Amino acid sequence: MTTRTGRVAGKLALVTGAAQGLGRAHSIRLAQEGARVLCTDINGQGAEDTASIINTECGAGHAFGIQHDVTDPQAWEAAVDAAREELGGLNVLVNNAGIGVPGNIEDCDFADWQRCFSINVDSIFHGCQKALPLMREHAPGSIINISSIAGLIASDTMPAYNASKASVWMLSKSIALHCAKKNMQIRCNSVHPTFVDTPILDGTAKGAGLDKDVLLEKLARQIPLKFVGEPNDIANAVLYLASDESRFMTGAEIKLDGGISAM
Repeated sequence: MTTRTGRVAGKLALVTGAAQGLGRAHSIRLAQEGARVLCTDINGQGAEDTASIINTECGAGHAFGIQHDVTDPQAWEAAVDAAREELGGLNVLVNNAGIGVPGNIEDCDFADWQRCFSINVDSIFHGCQKALPLMREHAPGSIINISSIAGLIASDTMPAYNASKASVWMLSKSIALHCAKKNMQIRCNSVHPTFVDTPILDGTAKGAGLDKDVLLEKLARQIPLKFVGEPNDIANAVLYLASDESRFMTGAEIKLDGGISAM
């Protein structure tokens, strides 16, 4: 049973990639602790479904869902306008939307490389640029960018994902320093998960011709703690960064990797 203490009561949050997986978990956890949430996703129906789950649990008006292409600057303008209209403002931005693409440096298709950067990195550029004016009106605020442990530790099989998630890491630091220099009272940090049991692993298992339980066991053997993370393991870190408990933390990274980066 989830304990609720109102850790983000009164916060106004926008979460991208909220139709499933981590984005859905972030949205629900923030709402459980008192935030009102705008759930966005390229899958608009999925975003609305997440909002419906929240409103059923937390009460009508706690969440809203919209279709949102995070690679489109105009779509970001519409999303920020929706936050203004539906939430009354914005002070928490969770840039969660992201993809991985296959292929090593010889096999990776350049169009896939560009798409990976467009969704994983350009979306954060556009999102922060469009959202900061409204966030300044409702400071203090927090920008939370979901990177990956793959942004800190490389693999020979995923250059596009490695490079894009490393870009998220550095971009977060630059945004943090800019906001601090301008005295915006807006913090920016990155979160770096390893393997998490989300619907993405269903497709991974299918592509590898494995039962999902077999895949989870295989992945767990690579983690010092010997288990794959659950969505709430990441959502709880997002909750901390969204709350005023983390008011002295900016330009930093939280590694949620079961000890992989310590090896």
